[in-house]
Amino acid sequence: MARDASHFDLTPRAVVTVASAEEVARLFAVGLPLTFRSGGTSLSGQGVTDGILVDSRRHFRDIAVLDHGLRVRVGPGATVRQVNARLARYGRMLGPDPASEVACTLGGVVANNSSGMACGTAANSYALIDSVVVVLPSGTILDTGDTDADDRLRALEPALWEGLARLRDRVRDDPASRTSVERQFALKNTMGYGLNALLDHDRPADILTHLLVGSEGTLGFLASIVMRTVPVHAHARTGFLVFEDLAAATAALPELVATGPAAIELLDATSLRVGQPDLDALHTLNIRDQAALLVEYRAGSAAEADDQAGRATGVLGRLDLETPPALMADAAARNRLWHLRKGLYAKVAGARPAGTAALLEDIAVPVPELLPTCRELIGLFERHAYDHAVIFGHAKDGNIHFMLTERLGDPSGRDRFGRFTEDMVGLVLSRGGTLKAEHGTGRMMTPFVRRQYGDELYDVMREIKRLCDPGGILNPGVLLSDDPGAHLAGLKTSPPVEEEVDRCVECGFCEPVCPSRDLTTTPRQRIVLRRAIEQARRDGDPALVASLEKDYEYDGVDTCAVDGMCQTACPVQINTGDLVRRLRSTDAQAAWSFAARHWSATTRTMGAALSTARRLPLIASPVSRAAHRAVGAPLWTRDLPGGGSPRPRLTPAGRPDAILFASCTNTMFGPTSKDTGDTPPRSPHRDTGDMRSAFALLCARAGIVLATPPGLPGLCCGTPWKSKGMTRGHDAMAERVRPALAGDVPVVVDAASCTEGLRQLVGADATIIDAVQYTADVLLDRLTVTERLGDLALHPTCSAQRMGLTPALLKVAGAVAERVTVPSSWGCCGFAGDRGLLHPELTAAATAPQVAELAGRHFDAYASCNRTCEVGMTRATGHPYVHVLDVLERVTR
Repeated sequence: MARDASHFDLTPRAVVTVASAEEVARLFAVGLPLTFRSGGTSLSGQGVTDGILVDSRRHFRDIAVLDHGLRVRVGPGATVRQVNARLARYGRMLGPDPASEVACTLGGVVANNSSGMACGTAANSYALIDSVVVVLPSGTILDTGDTDADDRLRALEPALWEGLARLRDRVRDDPASRTSVERQFALKNTMGYGLNALLDHDRPADILTHLLVGSEGTLGFLASIVMRTVPVHAHARTGFLVFEDLAAATAALPELVATGPAAIELLDATSLRVGQPDLDALHTLNIRDQAALLVEYRAGSAAEADDQAGRATGVLGRLDLETPPALMADAAARNRLWHLRKGLYAKVAGARPAGTAALLEDIAVPVPELLPTCRELIGLFERHAYDHAVIFGHAKDGNIHFMLTERLGDPSGRDRFGRFTEDMVGLVLSRGGTLKAEHGTGRMMTPFVRRQYGDELYDVMREIKRLCDPGGILNPGVLLSDDPGAHLAGLKTSPPVEEEVDRCVECGFCEPVCPSRDLTTTPRQRIVLRRAIEQARRDGDPALVASLEKDYEYDGVDTCAVDGMCQTACPVQINTGDLVRRLRSTDAQAAWSFAARHWSATTRTMGAALSTARRLPLIASPVSRAAHRAVGAPLWTRDLPGGGSPRPRLTPAGRPDAILFASCTNTMFGPTSKDTGDTPPRSPHRDTGDMRSAFALLCARAGIVLATPPGLPGLCCGTPWKSKGMTRGHDAMAERVRPALAGDVPVVVDAASCTEGLRQLVGADATIIDAVQYTADVLLDRLTVTERLGDLALHPTCSAQRMGLTPALLKVAGAVAERVTVPSSWGCCGFAGDRGLLHPELTAAATAPQVAELAGRHFDAYASCNRTCEVGMTRATGHPYVHVLDVLERVTR
């Protein structure tokens, strides 16, 4: 839990999880050094500590939309993406738009004054903060949104109130200080404290609110945040402008900025070479010194976007470009451009040599200084032999990022990085810039805060810290430090381990989508532990190796759902499930190989066992619990269905339209029962049938002829073997399945996870289509809905997400119900084939947010697209989840 996305590595004395502002106040009374952290995406070291690390993510995820979306109250542990999902129905969003939105929390965004691609300084956290509930180190809890907040601050914290008023006047009355603050905060600037608060606000309570923005957890704990929102501009026109060189690109900026684009992103020649394979426009280009600007105009309607693009056409036509200018409206084409821009970090970081760290830094300079700054920065890369460094960033704001890789565990690498940093600091300050534009001061830039601001303003910052945190317990060593070597202390070492581990940059993007995140470990933590085991092995500490490996068996291997959702969020495309599958490969290979050869009998036996257990629950429950405790056998509970029916055998006389590959999960798990045991379903639609029968009926109504492959009862998609690392059984099954499916007739699969598994198993030997996709593309137009439902709760599956099946799922769901609800807290259910039977606590933890969100709401039906996921969601909610095609069959009778 100690590691974050930065290149610093400190081990905390303890990790504490807090659940309320009152608990934080009691924690302050202990008087020990505290560092608050939620998402852990920070890049400058503000989220690591050798004191007490306080987790504020797990219990501070509340989101309340206010004033019809004009404001939103958020706990510090909710991610930007979660907040924007809740605001979407109001046509609003948060102003800050960091690339890490999937993982970064609003607490971190505000504490770092994060911005992003388009928000600049007009819509960042400082500009849009409305009020906060802050816990001060004294234990005082203050809501700065209360009408009497300033009076309460004066009464409860008189020294703080008086001190802030005094510092306000001190800066305002000093012309040099005022000029310096105005100049530096005209840029995107997250270096030191936000002294512009002393100029922009009069009441100490308001000054405090805005000083907390960008304070990196050094002044108080943000227990709740109220932010003003901005409109969603859903229509965009995007252009990719390639220039002869950096000089030509930066020379075009003034005219382009005057056309009012939402974003202008700069990519240097190295960036273009890195991204060349992914963009058609670059394929034929001989990249030498070229640079590009990615320009986007955004509006609330297509007509407004077209109008903006039209006004910009004249300017684009006057530019001397290497490729023809064009502003595209096509979403797919625009997404490819942004994929190139956002993927630069992934490309470079993912290709770095094993054992090196990816260092992503950010600076800002006045726009006229951008070209000379970039030129001199490239010169520094050459001088210090950083051969593969890239420059990209937000050109409209003069804010650029650069990334290089270094062996920080090697003294020579650390020294080279130190020399480069010293030269870079001198360069940026000589150009009137700021050393941190978005990523916060952290530990990385603390030695240089005084150099950027001068002695007087640095002393003001010191006084702010003393007034708020007189004991110096909050995040010591962050933002302010007089240690000239602070940026080179406590650096990470990353010993080579495994392919997935070596590529990881520990950014934490994977954590919000991981079903075990609130139970045991996340993908980032699994990888951190693999590195720790290897480092202990290298250090000659066998006792630590044994201890870590023993705990890792449950925390890292057994409770991993291997659902692959981590890969969908990972900037370097790591599927930690692949690693866990290999770690699961055990001496059970022979047993699973036997099962592969006798799969029909195996599935029928498992289904019969479930049916028997339902008939004899008083015997099945204690026997199952005893076997589960003794040998880790699957745990039977009363909310599980009975076994299903044998897989069908369809042999039409003529050529079929499609081959139905019926999933064996529907043989093992029968239809959702009218009685789910201890928690009976509350849906009026209890006449749930077999999904395979439902799909066959739908095809018959649509005039589609189905057949099944020869030997179907003994065939499988291979997922049970792959998820356990049982390569021999997986290969044996592949040898049987591939010839059975070979041909030109499309193969339709009735469970999403089986569709994905079968595609991986047979490759290009057959065309594999999920039944939901087939229904959306072929059947829907041939069917008539006779009884449309009112409200449908829908659970997309992780397989559906990875395969891009969710749009088709939503299309089918929209055909059967007036209103379709996918919980904004949606995630993998954690049932994961048999994980829900082996470790039901995984499913309970993974589904808890969805259960809370759906509680107390009425739906006419509950649907998904995979049998085991339906079982998991039924168990979690007490409502009978069925396949969406089962619902479609009912409403088209």
